[in-house]
This record gives sequence, C-alpha cells and structure tokens, in this order.
Amino acid sequence: MTAVARAAADELPVARVLPLLPLSHLDREFDYLVPAEFSDDAQPGVRVRIRFAGRLVDGYLVERVASSDHPGKLGWLDRVVSPERVLTAEVSSMVTAVAQRYAGTRADVLRLAVPPRHAKVEGEPLADPPTILRAQPDEGAWASYTHGTAFVDALRQGRNPRAAWQALPGESWPTRLAELAAVTASSGRSVVVLVPDQRDLDRVVAACEEVAGPGSVVALSAGLGPAKRYRRWLAALRLPVSIVIGTRSAVFAPVQNLGLLVMWDDGDDSYAEPRSPYPHARESALLRAYGTGCAVVLAGHSRTAEAEALVDSGWAHDLVAPRDVVRARQPHVVALADSDHALARDPGARAARLPGIAFDAARTALKNDLGVLVQVPRAGYVPSLACGKCRNPARCRRCNGPLSLPSAAGPDGAGSPTCSWCGIADTNHRCTVCGSRTLRAVVVGAHRTAEELGRAFPGVPVHTSGGSAVLDTVPAGASLVIATVGAEPSTVGGYGAALLLDGWALLGRADLRAAEETLRRWMTAGALVRSGRDGGSVVVVAEAEIPTVQSFVRWDPVGHARSQLDERVEVRFPPAVHVAALDGATASITSLLESAALPEGTEILGPVPLPDGQRPPAGGGEDALSGDVQRMLLRVPRSAGGALARSLADAQASRSVRKITTPVRIQIDPIRIG
Repeated sequence: MTAVARAAADELPVARVLPLLPLSHLDREFDYLVPAEFSDDAQPGVRVRIRFAGRLVDGYLVERVASSDHPGKLGWLDRVVSPERVLTAEVSSMVTAVAQRYAGTRADVLRLAVPPRHAKVEGEPLADPPTILRAQPDEGAWASYTHGTAFVDALRQGRNPRAAWQALPGESWPTRLAELAAVTASSGRSVVVLVPDQRDLDRVVAACEEVAGPGSVVALSAGLGPAKRYRRWLAALRLPVSIVIGTRSAVFAPVQNLGLLVMWDDGDDSYAEPRSPYPHARESALLRAYGTGCAVVLAGHSRTAEAEALVDSGWAHDLVAPRDVVRARQPHVVALADSDHALARDPGARAARLPGIAFDAARTALKNDLGVLVQVPRAGYVPSLACGKCRNPARCRRCNGPLSLPSAAGPDGAGSPTCSWCGIADTNHRCTVCGSRTLRAVVVGAHRTAEELGRAFPGVPVHTSGGSAVLDTVPAGASLVIATVGAEPSTVGGYGAALLLDGWALLGRADLRAAEETLRRWMTAGALVRSGRDGGSVVVVAEAEIPTVQSFVRWDPVGHARSQLDERVEVRFPPAVHVAALDGATASITSLLESAALPEGTEILGPVPLPDGQRPPAGGGEDALSGDVQRMLLRVPRSAGGALARSLADAQASRSVRKITTPVRIQIDPIRIG
C-alpha cells in the first residue's frame, strides 16, 4: 500500500519538544512537525510522544513556532498523550531555574515537579471551585509582632511583602498561617504553603478549612496514591484560585496567579530532595518567588542561617515579637551540666540519667495535673553501645555494624547486644581494642527512658512517640510523654514541663549545622510548654555556658542565627559561599574536573572518603555509586555560584557525549557537607 502523505498544521507547524531522557547532553529542545490532526491538542505544556534515535520516548511540548532552524528533515509528533497542559509557563521557567541552580537536567526536575499521568482522573469532570471565606485574622495575635498587622494588611491589598516570621512560644501557628493564606486567597491570588511532614500538613489543612471554609484546600503529599495525588494536583492546576498545602514537591504546584509562598520550619531535613539534582525546597521556593514576584514567608520557632542571610541582605524583613512579649510567653528555661557531681547529689537521678532539678520540675507539673514532655535523641532501648573501659564503639564481629540493645535483658536471653545491620546477637562480645567484655550506653533510647521514668513515677500514665509510632496529640492531664526529636505530640493547654535529655548527643555531632539543628529541636519542644508565668518550665541537660544553650535560655533564635551566619562567613561555608560536593571514584571526579571550565578562584578541597550515611541508594543512573567513593568540595564566592553550576553541568554533558558511564554525583550546597 502507498503511505498516506501527512500534512503539517497550517499555523505554527513546528513544535519544540523537551524529551525526557537521562543523558545530560540531550537536555535541550528538539523540533518536530505537528500533524494537522494534532494541531488543536498540541499546545505548549502537553505531554507528547516522539520518535528519538529510533525509539518512542516521552516529552513535553514547550512551544509552537512558525519555522525551524534545523537544516535537515524534521520528524513528526507521534502523538499527543493528553490535551491537558500540565507544564505551565511559570512552572516551566521554575524547572529551568532549579536545573541551572543545581547543575542538573530539566528531565530530572520535571520528575519531581509533575506527577505521573492518570488517564481516568483526567477524564473526570472539574468540580465547582470552593467558595473561600473572607478571613478575619486575629488582630491581637498579629499585633503581638512588630509590623505584624501591617504585614497582613499588605497581603489583603495585593502587595507582596517578604518576611522571616518567628512564631512565639505557645502560638497557634497553623491558625496564623491559615489566616495569611485566606487573606491572600480572598484577594484573588493563589497560595502555596510548604510543611515538613504529614503531621504538620494535617494541622495546617484543618486550620485552613476552619478559617477559609470546608473544601478550600488542596493537600499534596508523597503518601497519597497515584490517582488521588494526580486528582488533587489537577485541581490546583485548573482552579483560578488555590490554597495548596503540601510537602517539599508542592513547591512546584501549578497554581494560577501565585500571590503567597509560605514555608514552615525551613531547617527541617525533609526539605532536601534525595533524588537528582538534589534541590532544597527552600531554594526552589526562593527561585519561584524571584520569578513571580510573590510574597514570601519563612516561618518557624527558630531561624536558619539561610533565612537570616535573606534578612541581612534586605531581601526579607523581620517579623518578630518585642522582647517583653517573648519573655511573657516563653517557658522558664533552666540549663545545667549532666555531670557526676550533679548526679551524685541525687541517686535516683543517676539511675534515670536526670539531675534533681529535672525531677523537681516533673513532680511539680504532675502534681498540678499537667503533662511532662521528655525529649530524647533516639528511639529504641539503647541504640548505641561502646566499650565500658576504652569507649571504643561496639561493632559486630560478623559485618562490623554497630551494636545496640533492643530491649532489657530477660531470662530468655532477650536484651543481648544485637547488630543494627545484620540482626545477629553477640552474647560474648569482646572489645577489639582493649579486650574488655563490659559495655556502656552511648545514647539511651526512648523505650529505656520510658522504663526508667515509669519506675520513678509509679502510677503515672506513660506515652511514647517516635519511630513508626508517632503521636499527634496526647490527652490533657498528668502524664509522662517520652518522644524522640521531631515526634513531640501536642496537648491541650500545653505541657507543665519539658525535660530535654542528652543535649551533648545533639550538640556533639560532627556537623556544621549541629548547633542550628539542636536549637531548632529544643525550641520546637519548648514551644509546646506553658509560659513561665503559668508555671511552665523547661530543663535542658547540657552545659549552660554553651552559646546555643544560652540562646535557648533567652529564647533568642534571631541572635543565634546571626552568630551562626557570622561563623559561616568566617569558615567560608554556605550560605556565605556556594559549595559543590562531587561524589564518586577518584578517577571519575578527576575526569569531570578536566572537562569543567571552573570559575576563576575556585577552591578545591579533598578528596576525602564519603562520610557515613551519605551514599545514595542503589539503583541506576547518577544515583548508583559503588566501590571506593570519595568526596571533593569546590568552593566559590556567592557571585560565582551560577558559573560553577554551569561549568559542572557542561562537564557532565561532555562526559555524557563521550559515553563515560562511571557516575559522579553533584550536589550544590548540600545540607550535609561533612
């Protein structure tokens, strides 16, 4: 049979298509002819299928043009997968900006930005848009913050202020965020609110629906099934005004007329994307805000050095309460050293790892029928063991994994030191350094702490929160709540006391962000406690002379962030500079750098062995690193950050053209450098 001749579209017959290919050197548009029968559906932003190098691949139609610069013969669009324009112009620009910022490819960023298609969901009729109630913000609550009322008025009037908001202790922060969202939405503009996890998402969604009306919120999270997630994502795309609340990927939500971008607790690790090109949601949000000119709020009980740098530059302003208001709202904070001298005065405290003053605070709260929150660094019973004589970490004889104590010793042999990697119990462990058979706890977990405190306060209900069993709330009344960091449940009226244990385990980590992260964890727990005027108290078991402890005692997150930023400037680490971490075999890193035209003045640090816990998961593509993995750091001034990212992206493309398959992982400004 004779092939039927195909006719191109009469208007704008050429489509520029971005194929979704993993190769760096193919991160560009390719021109294809649009068949006349596809012309109506083949609009910018739709999913298409094209024939590339002899096979069919997926892609996005980026734009339609009248002619092509390609001198040869053009291929045809194979088909339009769906007429739904899922890649909006704004999100497309943001995807490009994120890829450039992180030396990645747009195909990788699009994998994060646009969820997989669900054909049945696309065919469902669009529900009627919800009626967003006009919010009446709590004037008294916002008046507690300097310029707080003016900030809300600016949003109501359609202006675009930018602020770093430090929520007061005891503040109903989900309600405050809901008020900002509803005020912006009632002015005809959309809102995107980012939260770290599902617990916070549920809280903010409930608050928004109470303030703005039922059904007013589109909630996006990774835990949704494919159909439900795509249905909600399409709602955000199709509605003229949306309030979208979600976890890190919601930063790409395809809302129309974005007016406000809010990020709660931007220091949380969960905002760092573990997949290539490893963008941080905060930086993605700032890129989107820069492109759209929308209002921005970075909110939390504490403050990161990155947020302080934005305030310091004048890009954002402080939204904080005066010191007298902070002092009136904060709990009474006491710090002390967990020393042998302090414990010797109270044998009961020694048994429970708590000094006497902590027991006094707990007794007082329980006597007043109030709950006591106990924060511990780790879940489990005794999650980390060391030699009782030389303190060398206890390791498994079979696989060299860390030994832990999963439970108390029992007559059936339970409670023996067990490897956390292979699960083999080592009943006859002997230290490889000194030969001693004694073991000591390096960190005591939540279950062991609950057991100790249950004996110290008989008859008092004990709740544990952490690991796979995280509580959102606990009943009001006298109880002990043992929670790991980040899993602290709230209670009506606030706790009467909080005991923050093993502060050295948080502060002593070999991490540039250890102090910042510790203060963030402490303030999150402390904010759940009643004010000092209402009898609330917090006891932190850490050296009182440590600057981070002093900032906590004064409840001064802004001052601490300022000092952290000054330290970063002094040691030349982000956000004072830009750093690229290159992970891979030494030969692979060397070949990458030989192809890279690094900016003048680039400082090369390393290589050193890749730090524990930072090897990417096994799998294909760039994320598959194996063998002897090294890390090299490239450091440049902030003004050269863009040039560094471009040079590394070009080098990756050059290696891709030459079919060099040994991978090198590139991370720009990773949150964990060492």
